[in-house]
Amino acid sequence: MPGGKSLIGAFVQTRPKFGHNEENIEQAIRVASKVKADLYVLPELCNTGYAFTSTEEAQNLSESYRSGKSVEALSAFTEKRNCALVAGLAENDNGKVYNSSIVIERGKIIGSYRKTHLFYREKLWFSPGDTGFRVFDLENSGCRIGPLICFDWFFPEAAREVAIKGADIICHPSNLVLPGKAQQGMLTRAFENHVFVITANRVGIENRGPKDKFKFTGRSQIVSPTMQKLASAKSNESIAKSVKLDLELARNKEVTSMNGVFSDRRVEFYTEQYKSETPQILQ
Repeated sequence: MPGGKSLIGAFVQTRPKFGHNEENIEQAIRVASKVKADLYVLPELCNTGYAFTSTEEAQNLSESYRSGKSVEALSAFTEKRNCALVAGLAENDNGKVYNSSIVIERGKIIGSYRKTHLFYREKLWFSPGDTGFRVFDLENSGCRIGPLICFDWFFPEAAREVAIKGADIICHPSNLVLPGKAQQGMLTRAFENHVFVITANRVGIENRGPKDKFKFTGRSQIVSPTMQKLASAKSNESIAKSVKLDLELARNKEVTSMNGVFSDRRVEFYTEQYKSETPQILQ
């Protein structure tokens, strides 16, 4: 890789047990501790598990992202490791439950992102995300990250939005069940926006209700702006992997000497929802 600003990014692939919040977070921290990184990305709903069967269950298992036990444990991990972390949690805010990602750096809660595109029966248990797409600055590394959650991958506008807002890395906590689809799609999202993507999926099976049996596909991955898989996991293992990421690759938006990812956009011909603001690229 060319020289410049860099950091070590890692995915953490786990096997949560539904409803065992404390045990699931302990497992995630144990797996994450096996590798050294500046930025860790954990799966979607890594504290609760996925297959809720009622709104009451979602209420009882969700936590405040400001003061919940899961956040406290993860904050302590980041402070001890002098690192940043993105983790998917069931967030409770004044009685509303969101499928959220929390961003923590060196023991400090930076903020949260609430899932914009709810998948399947998630619509029964979670309120639609209301944060919009957000980008967070990490002080330790000088990096900018844009969280997306699982099914957000299906909508190219989501990745484009955080890239336009200046994200170097898309952090993608997931509970993927469509075999290989998101992993393949995120190769394209990385390339068309010239960003790194860290997808942290989970493994295992949840069969709690009469209608659904969810088999999670694993295969977490770290993808470069050039569409290269830098690290990946198998479909059935609890594991963390890390790799050095050269941020200059994400900040170079040239496709050729005469073409740019954002500069060639003909926004005068786009419908209004695609006329995003000027890209906020760090130098």
